[in-house]
Amino acid sequence: MKSNINKHRSIRKYRPTPIPEEVLKECLLAASKASTCGNMQLYSLVVTRDEELRRQLAPCHFNQPMLENAPCLVTVCADIHRFSMWCRQRDAEPAYDNFAWFVNASTDALLAAENFCVEAEAQGLGICILGTTLYTARRISEILQLPDGVVPLTTIVVGYPDESPALTDRLPLDAVVHYDRYQEYTAAEIDELWAEKEMSEETRRLLDENQLPNLAQIFTERRYVRKDNLAISESYMELLREKGFFNNK
Repeated sequence: MKSNINKHRSIRKYRPTPIPEEVLKECLLAASKASTCGNMQLYSLVVTRDEELRRQLAPCHFNQPMLENAPCLVTVCADIHRFSMWCRQRDAEPAYDNFAWFVNASTDALLAAENFCVEAEAQGLGICILGTTLYTARRISEILQLPDGVVPLTTIVVGYPDESPALTDRLPLDAVVHYDRYQEYTAAEIDELWAEKEMSEETRRLLDENQLPNLAQIFTERRYVRKDNLAISESYMELLREKGFFNNK
């Protein structure tokens, strides 16, 4: 089936229909073909279909119903563990237990995740990427028994859609593309780039619900507030230290 990435939408309601083994394998194979640093493939994809394990993972993602309704979760992990083991078994001492290689492994992992999602949608599946993984990375690591050198980055919910939501709006292309050099925005350009989003029916609904004067304040005062941002950062940084990503000596 031909992919049409411009029609991507996040799916939050799924049919319980199992994903055929050959379809899931095609998605995972597409993930494995993603670009990767040094052809090292510094990632792991933990595929969870077991109902009890999905039930255990659900609180890590605020018990969203799709966690149990969808037949499959894929936890995307940065992984320096496997490559480091291979090096040591060949009498080659690895030096990948530091922040630079967390960034490399994260890049590898997220490229693989995007390939997985594109192929999943081409196969008629729906997906939803969960940012809640960072909030509860320690608990997810415990449930999935992730060893040192492996940390979760995001989770993909995948299955056959039981809804067809409207496409989510995006900023215009001019907002995110710079030619030759980064071009600083003027205040007027910022206003123009966000104008359509700020005037949308969805934004009007959110403003009414939250009793706030503008969309930006919904982000800063409701969705991603300072105290939560700092708490998540501290928790995740501590996990990175424990998992061996901060050996900078």
